[in-house]
Amino acid sequence: MAALSFDRHRAEIVAQSDLLRTHLGGADLTAPVPSCPGWNVGQLARHLGGGQRWAAEVVRTRAGQPPSDTHFRDLTPYAREEPAVVGPWLVESAAALSGALGDAGPDVATWTPMPVPAAGVFWARRFANETLLHRADAALALGVDFAVDPAVAVDALDEWLELGSLPQMLDIFPHRRDLLGPGRTLHLHATDVPAELGAEWLVDLTGDTLAWRRAHEKASVAVRGPVTELLLLVYRRRPVDTAVVEVLGDEKLLDRWLAAVAFG
Repeated sequence: MAALSFDRHRAEIVAQSDLLRTHLGGADLTAPVPSCPGWNVGQLARHLGGGQRWAAEVVRTRAGQPPSDTHFRDLTPYAREEPAVVGPWLVESAAALSGALGDAGPDVATWTPMPVPAAGVFWARRFANETLLHRADAALALGVDFAVDPAVAVDALDEWLELGSLPQMLDIFPHRRDLLGPGRTLHLHATDVPAELGAEWLVDLTGDTLAWRRAHEKASVAVRGPVTELLLLVYRRRPVDTAVVEVLGDEKLLDRWLAAVAFG
């Protein structure tokens, strides 16, 4: 269950894109993006906007199968972008997706990469968080501040754990079964958010599949820190040794888990 509403996710697609546009203003878009090897900042923006337009097409046409995504996977044509061009184009892309989702509604029937109860909800949440994390990529690459509404960060962490814990992920990525074993638990604790957000997670690797729950429980390894730092750490935008977090317990388990379940 998403912590944020369908309409809030739609709004975040636009808001995060506009924030990313502000990062691009006056910047050298040929700067490399360390968290997306092989891309520069301009290419990152083209990838994100292309993905948003692709998802808008999926929703608008009620696609039964995925359309071609070559236009935002092959980024070689976008090696030298200008902020005045790509920034407004990105915001237009976000508005197109948010508008398509608003017209279609949360229960629209479209193709999704996995079975979901409400495709509109899935696409709105996925691209709200996709846009958020690619804004982080750009901010880190350009050396500008990256701040996130705590509720948005908590939702992004929830989604990451939900997708990574789907049973079919063990069939797609068989090596993840190596994470499972007795006593293998991880606790994530955001220390700077209101208590009502319940920003603590227990990742349980002791069963037959990866599992998680919101909980304050002891674990083999605990990671404590600001919610933005947890977000960047879990999505592998910032390595453990440079994140502003406290790690208590089995650091090797944390490293293995982060490496094995990386995505996005």
